[in-house]
Amino acid sequence: MGRGGLLLLLLLLLLLMMMMMMRAAPSGAEGSCRPQPSCEECISSHPRCAWCEEPEFPGGAQMETSRCAPRAALERAGCPPSAIVDPHGSLRVLRDTEKGDGGGQLRPHSVEMELRAGEELNFTVRFRRARAVPVDLYFLLDLSYSMRDDLRLLQRLGTELLHALHNASSAARIGFGSFVDKPLLPFSAVTPQRSPCPAAEPCAPPAAFRHLLPLTNDSAEFQRRVRSQHVSANMDAPEGGFDAIVQVAVCQEHIGWRPVRRLLLFASDDTFHTAGDGRLGGIARPCDGRCHLDVHGEYSSSHLYDYPSVGHLAQVLSAADILPIFAVTAPVVPVYRELSRLIPGAVVGELREDSSNVVQLITDAYESLTSTVELRHSALPPGLSLSIQPHCGGPPGPPQPHSARCTGVGINQEVTFTVRVRADKCLGRPQRVGLRVVGVPEELTLLLHVPCTCPCAQRRGGAAICRGGDLECGVCRCPSGRRGRRCECEGPEEVGGGCRPQNSTAPPCSGRGRCVCGSCLCPPGLSGRYCQCEEGACERHEGLPCGGEQRGECVCGRCRCRPGFGGRGCGCPLERDGCVRDGTECSGNGRCECGRCRCQSGFVGALCERCPNCAGRCERLRDCADCAAFGWGSLRGNCSQVCNGTALRVLPPPAPPGAALCRELSHDGRVLVFRVGAGDGDEDEEGGDAVITVWAEEAPLQQSPLLVAVVAAAVAVGLLLMAAWGRVSVELHDRREFRRFEQERLRATWDQDNPLFRSATTTTVNPNYLGADSAAGSLQ
Repeated sequence: MGRGGLLLLLLLLLLLMMMMMMRAAPSGAEGSCRPQPSCEECISSHPRCAWCEEPEFPGGAQMETSRCAPRAALERAGCPPSAIVDPHGSLRVLRDTEKGDGGGQLRPHSVEMELRAGEELNFTVRFRRARAVPVDLYFLLDLSYSMRDDLRLLQRLGTELLHALHNASSAARIGFGSFVDKPLLPFSAVTPQRSPCPAAEPCAPPAAFRHLLPLTNDSAEFQRRVRSQHVSANMDAPEGGFDAIVQVAVCQEHIGWRPVRRLLLFASDDTFHTAGDGRLGGIARPCDGRCHLDVHGEYSSSHLYDYPSVGHLAQVLSAADILPIFAVTAPVVPVYRELSRLIPGAVVGELREDSSNVVQLITDAYESLTSTVELRHSALPPGLSLSIQPHCGGPPGPPQPHSARCTGVGINQEVTFTVRVRADKCLGRPQRVGLRVVGVPEELTLLLHVPCTCPCAQRRGGAAICRGGDLECGVCRCPSGRRGRRCECEGPEEVGGGCRPQNSTAPPCSGRGRCVCGSCLCPPGLSGRYCQCEEGACERHEGLPCGGEQRGECVCGRCRCRPGFGGRGCGCPLERDGCVRDGTECSGNGRCECGRCRCQSGFVGALCERCPNCAGRCERLRDCADCAAFGWGSLRGNCSQVCNGTALRVLPPPAPPGAALCRELSHDGRVLVFRVGAGDGDEDEEGGDAVITVWAEEAPLQQSPLLVAVVAAAVAVGLLLMAAWGRVSVELHDRREFRRFEQERLRATWDQDNPLFRSATTTTVNPNYLGADSAAGSLQ
């Protein structure tokens, strides 16, 4: 990653941190509470907003909306603490009892919560896994022709199935049903000619679902019903199992479900039809999710309704508290694993080709389901949010918006969940939300109250202070035809044009205040006769409007500065004392602005007294030192006039070591060595008298003709050597390349003839011509 990419990444991380800090900022900041016209709107706008219901509240004289502010701000404004309406949420547990192992695993059972809009409350839900709980298992078997071997084995496993359930549960029951597909083309074989069954063992008529045995603890009856079944046939590979699952879930009276843990064992060897597939058979009506079993236990309306969708299937199973166990063969296990992710509490097990491990599958699936505790909530009304944070014995997990789960929960182990509830707006009438553990027939009822009215004590109809109007939370609601803060005015809203300038069509009070009895009542932050001035619109200096009260005041959006200050934000002192020294303003190199020097280009310093890029003192006084000490240089004709005020001392060499000396080259090549000191002892001050101490000049560098000749000769010899070497290297390179060319030419073995040449002469041989020798031999 380049430097630019790294900088961009750092910038994005900084922006993300700032956003997180803004979101994590406390919501109790006073600036987040906006003025509101009524108590109901005030407490619904922000959880820290409070309302003053005192009728004589001093802050309400300007605008009734000023009654809405944080509690601390209202108390500072003079509202009595007893008159501040600031409701907060509360929580009350209605029922919390613990039963034995037979039930009561979820606690508490009923909670009542009163919330304020924008506020969040939380409570704890506990769940303890019981030692042994009753269970109902419904066995739904695919009886398509490909499952014929599985049916023979299952006919021998009825007793083992029920025995395995009794080992895992205190009171277990088992039921049985079968499915194939819709009994119409192109899904099922409706004529004997299309049936794959042999004549000796004819296929049973196909059915979308056939309920064969209600839930019972009679293993002999279960085994008898299973043995009496025969396989059927369908035309395509997918099965109609979704139709059967919906009927098992909604026909609870026919199935015989109890309010205990409910399991559905679904055994198949292929995929499934879903919503939309019914159009192939001319079915366009969607699944209605109702029970359609006839007196024989068959789904009699499968030819009228389409297959259910996956979402519909998950909804029906969740509403009935049924946990599905998909026992399927290896080729379709991935498909059913994806399906199980969309159905709460579903598990998938791999079924052997002959279904011999179905008993072990039930045992393993039951253990997996009962050791997984998943808490979910019912549908929430608009404006309400709920999150669940699991505590499974280790570090708490992150809050989840819909559900949270703990896995590997042992018997008698208790896990807890923190439920956080937040209302974004008032909900009016009480709302009921259910919390339940998936697969457990218990529910925690949460009764929510998010009121839309204020619990005000100041509510009186026909109050005298309101001149016949109603007093609501300290504010007068005037009857028709009256207006004003105390209903003291009659007539239209605007009287005599006092709420807008004359001959103006602007809205009264600039559209930002209320016109009451011919004058404007402005909300906080606005002022002026027509509420046209914004108090916070003035320029700021050092974070204060108009620099604070000592510098100026804000009048209708503009700063009115006090004497001695100027500028748009009164941040500019008008005194010039800080810019003048010895009667000169900014050393003559700038001008005084706001009590400070603004220097010309090149000059710096508080008084523009320094010029780092200008010629130094050594360079400026070089000619004075030369002409005054030695009578040389460009100033030797008028040295006394130009260098007036410059004292001179000439000392013998050498110059003292460590001194700050000037070494300047004169025009004729001599080197002058001198030191410059100020007349008043300040060596850093420019201008004024100077004292020059000059030592004998250093001799200029004399250029020897012999040395020049030697250097020139050396340069010439070097150039000749370089040219000679270049020519020699080129010659050597050319010879080497020529030898290599000759060697490659000698190694060439190709034919010298042109391989593309074709002769224009064609030779034809007569097959009957024997030649001269052959003719002579035949004559002999």
